[in-house]
Amino acid sequence: MKRIAMRHVLAAGLCISCAGPLWAQQPGWPAVSSEMKPGTRWWWMGSAVDSVNLAYNLREYARAGIGTVEITPIYGVQGNERNERPYLSPAWMRMYDYTLTLAKELGMQVDMNNGTGWPFGGPEVSMQDAACQLVVSEYRVRGGKHVQMPVGVDDAKQKPYAVLERLMAFADGGKCLDLTANVRQGTLTWDAPEGEWRLIAAFCGKTRQKVKRAAPGGEGYVLDHFSAHAVDGYLAQFDEAFAGTAFPHNVFNDSYEVYKADWTQGLFDKFYERRGYKLEEHLPEFLSEERTDATARIISDYRETLSDLLLENFTRRWTAWAHSHNSSTRNQAHGSPGNLIDLYAAVDVPECEGFGLTDFGIRGLRKDSLTRPNFSDISMLKYASSAAHLTGKPYTSSETFTWLTEHFRTSLSQCKPDLDLMFLSGVNHVYFHGTTYSPQDDPWPGWKFYASVDMSPTNSIWRDAPAFFTYITRCQSLLQQGTPDNDFLLYLPLYDMWQEQDGRLLMFDIHKMDRRAPRFIEAVNKIRAAGYDVDYISDRFVEQTVCRDGALLTPGGTAYKALVVPGAKLMPTEVLRKLLALADAGATIIFLDQYPEDVPGWGRLDERRKEFRTVLQDLTGKAHPHILFGTDYAATLAQAHVPAERLHTDFGLNYLRRAHDDGYLYFLSALTGRDTDGWVPLTVPATSVVRYNPMDSTWGKAPLRIRDGQTEVYLQLASGESTFLQTFTSQQVEAAAYPAYKKAAEPLPFGAEWDFRFVESNPAVSGVPAYVTLGSWTDLPGENVANTMGTACYTYRFRLSAEADEWLLSLGDVRESARVRINGQEVATLWALPYSCLVGRYLKPGENVLEVEVTNLPANRIAEMDRRQVPWRKFKDINVATINYKKGTYAHWQPMESGLLGPVSLTPLQAMDNGQLTMDN
Repeated sequence: MKRIAMRHVLAAGLCISCAGPLWAQQPGWPAVSSEMKPGTRWWWMGSAVDSVNLAYNLREYARAGIGTVEITPIYGVQGNERNERPYLSPAWMRMYDYTLTLAKELGMQVDMNNGTGWPFGGPEVSMQDAACQLVVSEYRVRGGKHVQMPVGVDDAKQKPYAVLERLMAFADGGKCLDLTANVRQGTLTWDAPEGEWRLIAAFCGKTRQKVKRAAPGGEGYVLDHFSAHAVDGYLAQFDEAFAGTAFPHNVFNDSYEVYKADWTQGLFDKFYERRGYKLEEHLPEFLSEERTDATARIISDYRETLSDLLLENFTRRWTAWAHSHNSSTRNQAHGSPGNLIDLYAAVDVPECEGFGLTDFGIRGLRKDSLTRPNFSDISMLKYASSAAHLTGKPYTSSETFTWLTEHFRTSLSQCKPDLDLMFLSGVNHVYFHGTTYSPQDDPWPGWKFYASVDMSPTNSIWRDAPAFFTYITRCQSLLQQGTPDNDFLLYLPLYDMWQEQDGRLLMFDIHKMDRRAPRFIEAVNKIRAAGYDVDYISDRFVEQTVCRDGALLTPGGTAYKALVVPGAKLMPTEVLRKLLALADAGATIIFLDQYPEDVPGWGRLDERRKEFRTVLQDLTGKAHPHILFGTDYAATLAQAHVPAERLHTDFGLNYLRRAHDDGYLYFLSALTGRDTDGWVPLTVPATSVVRYNPMDSTWGKAPLRIRDGQTEVYLQLASGESTFLQTFTSQQVEAAAYPAYKKAAEPLPFGAEWDFRFVESNPAVSGVPAYVTLGSWTDLPGENVANTMGTACYTYRFRLSAEADEWLLSLGDVRESARVRINGQEVATLWALPYSCLVGRYLKPGENVLEVEVTNLPANRIAEMDRRQVPWRKFKDINVATINYKKGTYAHWQPMESGLLGPVSLTPLQAMDNGQLTMDN
């Protein structure tokens, strides 16, 4: 009943988000828009593009099913300098305009990196506006005399740039003097009082970092992201270059990789404005190697100040600038030293990033020794989607498939599980990483970016990629509907992270989050394991959240059942007071492991602690009907009377739930080694449930029953598969039934010998047998068979005399994707496990012909080219590197298995009606 009431809250008009429209009353696949199709980062190598090849590339992408290209210019191709176009030059802008025009004709959108390579920077960034770092010099002075001494930096590389911001003198007894005004032209003149003095000179130096992977015309220093003046100056070049030209749909900012940038000009003053005390007066504690409580608190305040400056002077400023040009911002906040929730929330499209391959234990999924683990588990991916949900943003995007495996070795089947993980985290607009513009006549493999995975026409997986892209489009067409429906808001204990982590500059990059936030990650996993889903919330958004009819409503109008605080030790008094006010208004507030015990930061510490203790006493001093506390996560969360989804706890299925105008939408993915075949419970009420299969576009009314007052749906889902369930609360849907089957008899035997021929092969093969048994074609005799990148057709003729309600064709092990034809009719493109499909309507009594066209990966071809020392690595800056960013070739690779390995089976199925389902289960 609580869930129904909350749905009514949203329906009453309190949902003020700009999220996708609530779903139409009638079921069915939504009409496709360009945003529903996958996007891709489009590497322009040296910006050496021309209209003929732009047209070729864009048409190939559109034909395959890509909806958005994001132009990111990078370094060029060796020996191709005469064709390079300097970034934002008139020649570059002409190619941009042509791209915009043609993309519109093709129904595509164009995004653009707001720079070249990454991070933002280039020739327009002067040394004054370049990224800064703190440089410190120290001196010891015995007082009681006139002092005249040079004050400067020791680092020769900093001498031309470092500007003195403060010179502070600290006496052994604790006295502090500001001597900055006593320094003239690098010389201190001072009548030092008696005593021993420690002098600390703080300089604003320069990181001297330059743009990584910069394109021609984009080389230069990295921007000072903390400086409003620097940001305005950087963006002004685009105002000039784009005068009279349409801006892209989105402007994009890649992950924050500004190294050692721990300062900005005037930071002491900015710190004082925000924190209320002078950092320069606490330099001994701030610089101390000893991690005292005072040092930790002062550094926490420093980290919060950097976060504020990044939010105010870069992220918000950049977004406002984009809006002034009728464009929007897409941003990767991770890697930065800021509050990730607030930074993601300040842009139009928050973007997360996958990095590596996840081992879910899916049955039969090929493993490759040349992989790297995925640093982006679901706890990391949720920062971006949480921010989108808090603010009512319609899209969460992702940099997808970065370094899943080694170059030339990644299959579509390996992509699917990590793609589904993105969807489960709240992503609904994926961008590949990426696609390299390459001239049509360039020798294979063409132009290549150094990191995998390569979604381009020169990759053999492109042949069957349209089926993969269609899967993405179908998923996103549903995931962009309705509104988020996660159970709880989960408080992000950022002050604990700022307080506890060593060092000064703290970057929240995806490779180190297990060290940055181990307790928070553990809390996320425990809550999910208990059958609930969450969105993260920051202090800033807690203060903006309201309670209506027991529901928590964030600024974007998204509703939640409770707010959970997972073992936070430090919390501002204002936030604790807000939590108490929300509870007094009827919202459920849950504290896990402990109550907050102190305030963060250093300024006015005693005064703030006194205020904090008063509020904490009000919160904990007596039982409160809406405040829960416990250390057993599952038991404590259950006290909120929010039903747990047993899909995860009992069946091992991962899920995402969204709300629509008459019910809910579930995305389910079997990221597990288990199959599901039986009745599964849902926590939401339903009179009808419609099931959608994004692999083959089929949909229909799913078997439904109510048991003990709970909705149950009959579900058959194999390991690695995914599906959607759309529930309807008030209406009985009229639609064909989504079928369920059981095996009627043993699979029909297939003989050992198949007709065999190559449809495509590069290099061309010869001497290949016309008849084979199933297995890797690399083991066959013939010239170039072990080295080719190609497609082979396996043909089998069989007689069918038995009858069945349906037939299931299973191809077994496929390396790596397959197109299936039966009796000359196209049946399906199978690109992911379990490589099976229903084929009953294509079969006939008597003789049938099964054809399976299997395409392998480019690995064998590229390895042979390296053995022959073909100079295909011809790129500047960084060439195609190995998976650990090491130099090397692929000459040592052994042939990867290719073709139809089987076993192939054809199984007769019997349709199950509701009576059989109830009886059998």
